[in-house]
Amino acid sequence: MKLSLTIWEGLKIALDALKQHRLRAILATLGIVIGITMVVGIASIIDGLNKAFYSSISALGSDTLYIQKIPWFAEDYWTYRNRKDLTLKEAQAVREYATLASAVSPMVGTSRDVKFGNQKLNDIIVVGTNHEFRETGNAIPELGRFLSEADVHRNRHVCVLGYEASQKLFERINPLGRTIKVGGHPFQVVGVLEEKGKFLGIDMDTRIYVPVGAFNKLFGIRKRYMTIGVKVVDQEHLEDAKDELRGILRRVRKVPPDKEDDFAINQQDVFSRLYNSLTGGLWAAAIGIAAMSLLVGGIGIMNILLVSVTERTREIGIRKAIGARRRDILWQFLIESLAITAVGGAIGFFIGLGLGRLVSAVKFLPSSLAVWMVYIGIGFVTAVGLLFGIYPASKAARLNPIDALSYE
Repeated sequence: MKLSLTIWEGLKIALDALKQHRLRAILATLGIVIGITMVVGIASIIDGLNKAFYSSISALGSDTLYIQKIPWFAEDYWTYRNRKDLTLKEAQAVREYATLASAVSPMVGTSRDVKFGNQKLNDIIVVGTNHEFRETGNAIPELGRFLSEADVHRNRHVCVLGYEASQKLFERINPLGRTIKVGGHPFQVVGVLEEKGKFLGIDMDTRIYVPVGAFNKLFGIRKRYMTIGVKVVDQEHLEDAKDELRGILRRVRKVPPDKEDDFAINQQDVFSRLYNSLTGGLWAAAIGIAAMSLLVGGIGIMNILLVSVTERTREIGIRKAIGARRRDILWQFLIESLAITAVGGAIGFFIGLGLGRLVSAVKFLPSSLAVWMVYIGIGFVTAVGLLFGIYPASKAARLNPIDALSYE
């Protein structure tokens, strides 16, 4: 009870001191405000980016490999552009010989106009694939079904619509069984996929999926960029699966033993590593700026408290003369230090949160506030208040009451 009264009394004295020296308090808290603003603002943006990125990249599948002509994020495109294109022959060989693959799907695309009645969508991505794309591409139907094995083998003119493509073409009409024109060719709608959103800025919900044989017959498959998706039986066997695929592809593509691979096996972790390196740089910058700001703010607070101790030396002497203990004086100045940092931290927290919300509102970057950010902010503020308040508080607590009373 006595301790709580001492803390409450110290808080009142600290707030009165801040009111009497507003400008000095504002200048002292400025560094704290900047530091906490940087931490909360950048942390909220990074947290929002993390959620958006990992939600988006989940479409690739952590247990799916992508065989392509060019590696992702290749530094020298011209080194790879003259490689032989992948064909259905490679996809068939992988499907036949890969023991660690649970699903294999070729993917080839083109851009075509799509029509239903008076509704028309321009430049929609049409993907030719097989029934196993449901597994490799995580293509889960919301309505109807995905392409069947019979659809693919018989080159049927059937299609599966992305969620947004269905909404734009049919609005409130049930699309199942309807016939649409894809590049002028009739296709019957057999399914609509669940909403996926965007992947790295690419809208995945406006695509249309057709059997690869029908695609080949109507739009041509030669000189098109093909990707072969391979879902591995178990994520623990990813590296073994890569080695197996490399052997199959080198044999089918007749790559001599002394030559490098003329294909690439890509996987999700390439995006994750690049993303983590980028956000790591952001974190380093945020922590560096915040540390410098908090250091400057902490030094400012310590100087203000030292001046305050000097100005209030007689007051300290009177308090000690009427019975105040050393720890009471220590608490008074520590609470004053914590009050200054708390005010600066609260202002910085709300400014940082507001900046994150503003950036998210203008659709520039997503932002999100995690609970751990609040705890980090409180920890920063408390640490700075204690670290830079302990010396002035100790100096005040050690004053001799006789010397303090006689101070002019």
